[in-house]
Amino acid sequence: MKQKLLSVLLAAVTMTAMFTACGEKASDGYTIGISQFAEHGSLDNCKEGFLAGLAEEGIKEGENLTVLFDNAQSDTGTASTIADNYVSQKVDMICAIATPSAMSAYNSCLNTDIPVIYTAVSDPVEAGLAGEDGAPTGNVTGTSDALAVSEQLAMIREVMPEATKIGIIYTTSEVNSVSAIEEYKKYAGEYGFEIIETGINTIADVGMAAADIVTKVDCITNLTDNTVVSALQTVIAEANNAGIPVFGSEVEQVKAGCVASMGLEYYELGKQTGKMAAKVLKGEAKASEMNFEVISKPSLYVNTAAAEKIALALDDAFVNGAYEKFDEIIVE
Repeated sequence: MKQKLLSVLLAAVTMTAMFTACGEKASDGYTIGISQFAEHGSLDNCKEGFLAGLAEEGIKEGENLTVLFDNAQSDTGTASTIADNYVSQKVDMICAIATPSAMSAYNSCLNTDIPVIYTAVSDPVEAGLAGEDGAPTGNVTGTSDALAVSEQLAMIREVMPEATKIGIIYTTSEVNSVSAIEEYKKYAGEYGFEIIETGINTIADVGMAAADIVTKVDCITNLTDNTVVSALQTVIAEANNAGIPVFGSEVEQVKAGCVASMGLEYYELGKQTGKMAAKVLKGEAKASEMNFEVISKPSLYVNTAAAEKIALALDDAFVNGAYEKFDEIIVE
């Protein structure tokens, strides 16, 4: 009898140990599911910045933080599956990077107490994540990477004083891109531009769209459209063949071959998001009571090598005034 009781106790101890090892989190730590919509530099920087922001607030991976990470590879169905999986694992929080992942996480968490913290969402209001006053529509908040459209148009006008038509390729199913198009149309006339837009459905459409639009415009300005950014080199190649510049929307696009950008620093945006997440995890604030935040102002990034490829002359004062400049094209 004693031997049988000992065996039962040992089995119970073993099962408890296995549960602790395989469970979502230890009693003194947190588990966050990070859902990233696509694989490209700006979103990667958001993730790294997010973890850095948490670490600065004392929440560090490998110490008191377990991170689950998945990339949807630009597929909205996969983004929904990832979010559902995190909910089933009862994570403490979902960090959603980019609009489609944020919308999926929000929907998956509606009937739970799991907070969603998003980043790189261009228009939280249009995405249904916040009201017109910036207040959350549920247990969800984060940071917006709303494009500095007016500043971008002013920069393009400075570089191309004779240009009249700007091309934009965008994914029709990405609400962030649709709202950005409307912003460009709103301000374009003030700078003497006409916006020529081309909508796509999948990454396979980018090549044909780029080949067509370069015949109709003086330059292309790129959005933070996740699908198009994933095929940025295709767009740049077609533009280079046509001898017209591509302007980016953030630093990684400029490093990869866009001529210039009045863009955001996504690492800093991610860090800002991580600090917001830390407040929620520590119980200092509720996601449902925190308005979304935006980064303060854009910075000018310039790639002289990209300009040289199409024989585009850049004024020395313009180049020297950049927050950061590159003399080579770095494709990762």
